[in-house]
Amino acid sequence: MASTIHDVAELAGTSIATVSRALNEPAKVRASTRDRVLAAAQTLSFRPNLLGRQLRSVRTQLIGVVLPDVFNPVFGECMQGIEESAAASGYRVLLMTTRYDSSREAHAIGTLLSQRVDGLILTVAKAAGHPLLDELACSGVPYQLVYNHSATHPCVSVDNRGAARDGVRLLVAQGHRRVLMLTGDLGASDRAAQRYQGYCDALEEAGLVAEAPLQIDFNERALPPPILQRLTDPRDRPTALFCGNDLLALVVMRALREAGVRVPADISIVGFDGLAIGELLTPPLATVCQPNRDIGAAAWRHLLGALEGGPTSSSILPHRIRADGTAASLLPHPPSECLP
Repeated sequence: MASTIHDVAELAGTSIATVSRALNEPAKVRASTRDRVLAAAQTLSFRPNLLGRQLRSVRTQLIGVVLPDVFNPVFGECMQGIEESAAASGYRVLLMTTRYDSSREAHAIGTLLSQRVDGLILTVAKAAGHPLLDELACSGVPYQLVYNHSATHPCVSVDNRGAARDGVRLLVAQGHRRVLMLTGDLGASDRAAQRYQGYCDALEEAGLVAEAPLQIDFNERALPPPILQRLTDPRDRPTALFCGNDLLALVVMRALREAGVRVPADISIVGFDGLAIGELLTPPLATVCQPNRDIGAAAWRHLLGALEGGPTSSSILPHRIRADGTAASLLPHPPSECLP
């Protein structure tokens, strides 16, 4: 297996960003550090892909964006934030989608690079150890992640784990003790995995058992029969369901309504995203709200800074809880304290 920039950084005892600077802008790195990086690269026979460096030789005022899909309004709102901000700076945007298929990420990135984009804003399946991100860093192509909460790559996101914990805390504070989580495929999204960790955190701190998540394909628009049976069996169904995103919550609400299960009288539901359409439902959707347009705008600001020669940077934006009609208290006197 070919060595990656991550391997070089680990052997040299530096960050990935330092390796990138040592290879692309050696004058900005101390000689001793540069020597360690070059020695590590030689030891590992590391050969970076120079495509990005070649394409950056001429500015095109084009930015590439890679998102899972545009059916989910979350990504549409993010795209709007990116496009509006980029246009104000004189840039145009090219968009490609992956449909939550990690195998399509390389094709999307390669296609955008072939269009000579100056930089990339993208959401990937899993940021940790992603070889394409390492290659971008090494070849000097500026990029910014959105929604992936990563400690090793420049990103703009909410704290997925902490935000999910707060959403489940709402249900626990309302007296729910049998809370399940419905999520898309954990293997297709590190955000989903982080949110499941937050679900577990909230239940464990309350002394409750966190169960294995109910998983469906992110592109599914109907509940599989076994999951529907689990949520409608009056002998076994939970009193509350935490959904990994709002679209899943909408899918569940329709399926339960058709099955004669009342929300929230029979089962409470909390989503994650804060889609505006959720407020138009009856009852309104309780959810963890993330600032999707702001995520896109902040990603552009960070990317523009990198395009102008500045350092890479990240932002973790605040979330809030919309405690509306689909989350009903089981307590005689619901708690009145404010939620974050």
